[in-house]
Amino acid sequence: MNDFVRFGVFLAPFHPINENPTLFFERDLELITHFDRLGYEEVWIGEHHSGAFETIGAPEVMIAAAAQRTRWIKLGAGVKSLPFYNPFLVADTMVQLDHMTRGRTLFGVGPGALPSDLSQLGIDPRHARRMLDEALDVVMDLLAGKRVTKETDWFRVKDAKLQHSCFTKPRMEMAVTSIRSPAGAMAAGKHGLGLLSLGGVSDQALAAYRQNWQVCEETAKLHTQTVDRRNFRVAIQMHLADTRERARADVAYGLEAWARYAQDVLSVSPVPREVTDIFGYLTENKRAVIGTPDDAIAAIERAQDGAGGFGVVLLMAHDWADWEATNRSYELFARYVIPRFQNRLAARQESYDAAKAGRPALQARVEEGMADAARKYEAQKTAGMPTKKSAAE
Repeated sequence: MNDFVRFGVFLAPFHPINENPTLFFERDLELITHFDRLGYEEVWIGEHHSGAFETIGAPEVMIAAAAQRTRWIKLGAGVKSLPFYNPFLVADTMVQLDHMTRGRTLFGVGPGALPSDLSQLGIDPRHARRMLDEALDVVMDLLAGKRVTKETDWFRVKDAKLQHSCFTKPRMEMAVTSIRSPAGAMAAGKHGLGLLSLGGVSDQALAAYRQNWQVCEETAKLHTQTVDRRNFRVAIQMHLADTRERARADVAYGLEAWARYAQDVLSVSPVPREVTDIFGYLTENKRAVIGTPDDAIAAIERAQDGAGGFGVVLLMAHDWADWEATNRSYELFARYVIPRFQNRLAARQESYDAAKAGRPALQARVEEGMADAARKYEAQKTAGMPTKKSAAE
């Protein structure tokens, strides 16, 4: 288990289909600035082209806009679906972003999450993971400054070399998405990249994460690469409030709509189609935390134990609650959960305990000093204090 955990947000995003999409793009940018102010260390922005709920088709455009509004937070493409593009263009775009953000860009890759996206582009979902591997090989060579020639049944690059090297040296941080399949873990291990796990923290998911990280390590060894659990990211569904009752009331706003989308569209739904009690299923099966900061702390500790340790927790962004309650949830997490996992409270507690333990002796000296001052005053008063005139003379 890692002693220091980083925290961020995975912004797919998930927006209901009955609201203005123009405003959602703006609100997503406002959320990212909120994360920046609260001290979240990274946000990953998804890429989806169908289904209507996950509304961002170009994460690199959002990254460029968010970079102008934020100061510290790292901005990730989460992820670029490599089978959709010529890999040269993806690498070139991400290097430009790395420069434009002065090194705050994170580069995630994957095969494409939605079968409907693949279908619209004429891609057989059965070939998506092979296509990811073929494209990623080219991307990694390009980022290493190599000149590449490669032809497959779906792309061609000829004597290709990027005109810019990365701003970040030796290159920007990268991760491969993974849900349950070992394919992402194998790709991450082959190239020594991080793993971005989006399958939740149910008992089954944690067991899969533990197995996938083992696959990642074994594959890395085969390819003389190294991988680090500090770059192992796990996403968790959460909504927090001051009480469990308040949290449950909050999510009545949008939980059902999100669940319908998951059941109707997603290839791996966190909610089976036959489930009608969404709140009960998610909480009882540990697929979501809907409660208080203490519940969040317990869930992260449990996930760390179950997965064998990871370095980054990502909160899955959603519209389960209204705008005000959603912002409040992120604030509660930043105020009360993050410090527990980053050793930000121990020194304060030690200082408090020392001050408390030393107070009786120090207070006695303070009172002794006050009494001494009072005695001196009375002595001067008895002896006759000098008048202003005599003092001036």
